[in-house]
Amino acid sequence: MKILVVGGGGREHAIIRALKKSPQCTEIWCAPGNGGIAYDAICKDIKATDVDAMVAFAKEEGFDYAVVAQDDPLALGMVDALAKVGIPAFGPNAAAARIEASKVFSKNLMKKYGIPTADYETFDNADTAMDYIRGRGKYPVVIKADGLALGKGVLICQDEAEAEAGLKEIMLDKKFGASGNHVVVEEFLTGPEVSVLSFCDGKTVIPMVSSMDHKRALDHDEGLNTGGMGTVAPNPYYTPEVAAECMLTIFAPTVAAMQAEGCPFKGCLYFGLMLTPDGPKVIEYNCRFGDPEAQVVLPLLQSDLLTVMQATTNGTLDKTEVKFSDGAAACVILASGGYPLAYEKGKEITGLTEGQLPGADDVTVYHAGTARKGDALVTSGGRVLGVTATAPDLATALKKAYAAAEQIHFDGVHKRSDIGARAMAALNCR
Repeated sequence: MKILVVGGGGREHAIIRALKKSPQCTEIWCAPGNGGIAYDAICKDIKATDVDAMVAFAKEEGFDYAVVAQDDPLALGMVDALAKVGIPAFGPNAAAARIEASKVFSKNLMKKYGIPTADYETFDNADTAMDYIRGRGKYPVVIKADGLALGKGVLICQDEAEAEAGLKEIMLDKKFGASGNHVVVEEFLTGPEVSVLSFCDGKTVIPMVSSMDHKRALDHDEGLNTGGMGTVAPNPYYTPEVAAECMLTIFAPTVAAMQAEGCPFKGCLYFGLMLTPDGPKVIEYNCRFGDPEAQVVLPLLQSDLLTVMQATTNGTLDKTEVKFSDGAAACVILASGGYPLAYEKGKEITGLTEGQLPGADDVTVYHAGTARKGDALVTSGGRVLGVTATAPDLATALKKAYAAAEQIHFDGVHKRSDIGARAMAALNCR
């Protein structure tokens, strides 16, 4: 099969590396891709959000299957457009992608179908939203831009001044454009966070191995929010008992709710969960693989990813085996100095051969923001590389990932030194 993967970051690289293991996969393309992905796929420079150009290219090249990996093209209806030209694709249609593309839609869905989540109200006026926040007088308070905002449209405000500044940033200054026309204001939940990706075919939901993301830029969960500085899998807080409760109260009801609303979800549905004292609650849904969660979840997948993806498209997931390793995986992100604010690009990356670490068993380097400059590989983004190691246990996976990360260099490289520390503490407390 000739396959097209739409996107150009670390998540897409993880998907491509997993797809390449399938005996059905004979040729793989990525658009736009990046310098490191080009070692594993043929890259075509088309913006992931240019639906018309992407679909025209897919039709012209005669792809057998497409994987739309990014949130923006999913929300823009790329899966729908590919279907119209006869190309089946992994991912939800535009109607189902609203579960991520509109926070208002997803919160109202949860309220209507009794799916546990934080108490909330929605607003289209900054003054009205501020009156509500003052009236409640409870801090911290969470303010979310309704639409897609590159994973950065969620503010946790510690007091009234921060809430006012947050509403101004989102609704008046339009930092995230039209995504800030509406906001969700919700209660601040406490407890361990868990990310659970799942395969869905509209009726059946099969959760993948759980993971733990590290969003803050600096050690000890300090500094600014980022797209993710590292991940580990499985998440030790996500016990079999918690998993059973989540299936009963969140996963199955969500898939049934989407079906009842006339927009059955097919593809990868991401559940961002908080394990509160009152039980698991949904913080957010995403309509695609998380990044960098995909970089620890997919290396543990033992089943053929292409077969599973096709089952989500065809509605045959209930007849398809989805098996994961009992081991663990850890991913350490190497970022450009200054990320998530201003950073320089074009720094030469050393230590890799054809994008990977030679002789490093059970280690894969996923390229998020790299480019080619002649024969050299250089930085071209905030998050540059994801160094992932797998092992029978988390302690060994972390040790391998950090040892591998030390062998890769570029000017200004920044990484957290405590990825997995919370997970290890939880394991040691058992």
